[in-house]
Amino acid sequence: QVQLVESGGGLVQPGGSLSLSCAASGFAFSRYTMNWYRQAPGKVRELVAFISPYDGRRTYADSVKGRFTISRDNVKNMVYLQMDRLKPEDTAVYFCNRHPALVSWGQGTQVTVSS
Repeated sequence: QVQLVESGGGLVQPGGSLSLSCAASGFAFSRYTMNWYRQAPGKVRELVAFISPYDGRRTYADSVKGRFTISRDNVKNMVYLQMDRLKPEDTAVYFCNRHPALVSWGQGTQVTVSS
């Protein structure tokens, strides 16, 4: 069964850090680019970062460049998002998916940055 399960979100103060995880199953994980997205209330889903399957090349949205780091473990079928120097505008539900995207998304994990 194809499944994506995100975890690691929470409430953090501005300037703080969080580490998100995504467990993938049911497809050949190591062959796919993996993406992290986020969706804030009332806004469209935004691609935050992605990582290629073989050489691990990473690409980031300008809004998170220099603060977020995406990584993956092709043995454990996991993708991670380390988020540092968080800002209130990073508040959103964070999702992972592959490229091309699976139709069925995970439940996401809520990240709230607030003092």
